[in-house]
Amino acid sequence: MKILLLAGEESGVIYANALKASVSLRGAEIRGYDTYGFKTEDLAVFGFLAVLKRIFFFLRVKRTLERAIDEWRPDAVCTIDYPGMNLKLAAYAKKRGIRTVHVVCPQVWAWKAGRIPKIEAALDRLCCFFPFEPRLFKPGFATFVGHPLAASFGAAQATEAGLVAALPGSRLGEIERHLPLMLAALKNVKGARRIVVPAANGRAEAAIRRIVAANPAADRDVVVQRGGARDVLQRAECAVVASGTATLEAALARCPTVLVYKVDPLLAWFLRHAITGVKHVGLANIIWEKAGGEGAEPMPELLQEDFTPVAVARWLNMWLSDPAARQAAVSRLDSAVRLLEGDTCAVDRIAAILKERTTDGLP
Repeated sequence: MKILLLAGEESGVIYANALKASVSLRGAEIRGYDTYGFKTEDLAVFGFLAVLKRIFFFLRVKRTLERAIDEWRPDAVCTIDYPGMNLKLAAYAKKRGIRTVHVVCPQVWAWKAGRIPKIEAALDRLCCFFPFEPRLFKPGFATFVGHPLAASFGAAQATEAGLVAALPGSRLGEIERHLPLMLAALKNVKGARRIVVPAANGRAEAAIRRIVAANPAADRDVVVQRGGARDVLQRAECAVVASGTATLEAALARCPTVLVYKVDPLLAWFLRHAITGVKHVGLANIIWEKAGGEGAEPMPELLQEDFTPVAVARWLNMWLSDPAARQAAVSRLDSAVRLLEGDTCAVDRIAAILKERTTDGLP
């Protein structure tokens, strides 16, 4: 059986590599275009205008992958996240009689629910990481497989006293908007002895080092490192993290975290009107919300004008100075992320779905 894996961004590459290593797929011939042969930082853009500025680049990426599908003729195409590009490639493959499986449900529960018929038309199966997602689609189409990250976090590690993690995001625009405010907040966090800022890639690392050099966090040790976010979050006493997959990793590490995010005013206005299906933006909070959560949210959210150094410092100071408050935050995170645990290993379940034979003559 020939399987083509298509990712696009860093998080998708992690899942693609796990599938390649899966014992369940031994014997299959697998090819992976993890980031399509392009740099992840070139693919990681956010917002309509950012995509429009690079439209010819993305058209070239699409044509490159379509040729790969035509030339290799896989039995199955497995697309992973990155729906703007990957669902188009899945539709292209399905029209050519190739079985299509997509991993990570597009966030139709938050916005643009009208995409559901197109998603169902482009795919044979959809693998969902959140338990509330399958019921949004036709019966038998979507399956909750558990979240791969849930099994990858081991037993809780001993925390390092005074260690604070700061994750401003992986895109350059996110780093430019978020990191100066994070560093300004950390100047006023008395218990922060050491601050670690993990970078997703080389371009992000260079931007982070430049901003840190221009905005020293008082007399505290600021460490910039390539990768290692998961380990840092497991050892940190608390964290400030930009909205995205990293906030889910923080939740799985049971690290008390204040979630932050800021975009330009025009995009913020659009998102306020477009996102109608949820009240939160953090994945841990959305899981808690969809499960009918009561009381305080697992992860406080500071968005747009609410994201200020003073507000961030208030949360971090509380967790560093009050063990009971920190433990309460840990307990709320634990209750939320336990909902992500499936009956079997998520990667093995995805592999089993990939190997399924359809009843309509497809491989």
